Amino acid sequence: MPILNKDMTLCISLSARPSNNGTRFHNHLYEQLNLNWIYKAFAPTNLERAIAGVRGLGIRGCAISMPYKEDVIALVDEMDPSAKAIDSVNTIVNTDGHLKAYNTDYTAIEQLLAANQVPTSYSVLVQGAGGMAKATVAALRDAGFSDVTVIARNEAGGRALADQYGFQWRKALDGGTADLVINVTPIGMAGGAEAESLSFPEEAIKAARVVFDVVALPAETPLIRAARAAGKPVITGAEVATIQALEQFVLYTGVRPDAEQVRAAEEFMRAQ
Repeated sequence: MPILNKDMTLCISLSARPSNNGTRFHNHLYEQLNLNWIYKAFAPTNLERAIAGVRGLGIRGCAISMPYKEDVIALVDEMDPSAKAIDSVNTIVNTDGHLKAYNTDYTAIEQLLAANQVPTSYSVLVQGAGGMAKATVAALRDAGFSDVTVIARNEAGGRALADQYGFQWRKALDGGTADLVINVTPIGMAGGAEAESLSFPEEAIKAARVVFDVVALPAETPLIRAARAAGKPVITGAEVATIQALEQFVLYTGVRPDAEQVRAAEEFMRAQ
C-alpha cells in the first residue's frame, strides 16, 4: 500500500458493526493493481453527517451495511435501477459531489444461487425483512423461485416485502421447514447480542437441502457450522461479501480485476 498522500483516493464503508472484510479485500486489490487508493471502515454515530462527509470530502465510494441500507436512500442524489427496484442501497459512488446509489447484494445472491445450481422448484424460507432481505427476495423471484415464505416479526415490513414479490409472510417459523433456508438477519453475527445463536432451529436445518447464511462475519456462523455438521450444502455470507465487494470495486475504480487477483484478495480477506 502506498504511503498516505494528498492525491490518494479514499473509499469507506459504513456499518453498525464494521468488520475488516471489505477493508482487506479492497486494499489488497489496490496494492495488486498499483492504485493510489485506500479503504477504511467506519461505524457512524450520525448517518446524515457521515454521508455529508462523503460528499464534502470527495470520498469516491461508500459501502453501506446493516442497518443503513434503507435509511440512506433519502441522502443520495440518484438511485441506480439495481437499488431503486428494491429500495435498498449497499453502494454509493461519488462523482464530483453527485451521489449515486447501487445495490450489489442482489448481484451476489443471484450469482450464488446460479453457481450452486439451487433448483427453482425448492421451497424457501427467508428469515428477515430489512435491506438485505429485499435483495435476497428479489433475486429469488427473478431467478424463478415461486414457493417462498418471508419470516419476520415486523408484520408491516414482512408482509409488505412478501406481497411485493407475490410470496407468503409468517410472523414466526412455528416449526416450518423448507428445501432452502436463508438467514438475512444479524443473528449469528460476530459482536452482536445473538452472536452464538442459531437463526434456524435444528429441525429446520436437518430438513433443508441447502442452507444459506448472508452473515459474513464470522465466515463460519453458528448456522453454517450446524449445517455442515448435518451434512448440508451451504452458501456463506463470506461468498456474498466477496462478490458484492468485487462489484463495488469495479463501480468505484472502473477496473475489473482478473480471477487470480480476486482469488488472492479473497484469501487475504479470509486470513484475518
